[in-house]
Amino acid sequence: MPIYEYHCKGCGQDFEYLVLGGSEPDQCPTCKADTVCRLMSACGFVSKGSGGQTVSTSASSSSCTGCSASSCAGCGH
Repeated sequence: MPIYEYHCKGCGQDFEYLVLGGSEPDQCPTCKADTVCRLMSACGFVSKGSGGQTVSTSASSSSCTGCSASSCAGCGH
């Protein structure tokens, strides 16, 4: 089951939501407004070299200097 990131246009809160059976959130869990939209999330992957060593990764570091989370939705910054 995929976890998507959403943004509330009412209060500005970003949150994650586990989508079960295609059912998306109809309101913000913080302010209960119905003005939520899905955010574009970075996908994570790991590329391996011919010897099995990790060559590159994506979504492995945060652009936020306030924490080490891989997504700002995870830490709220």
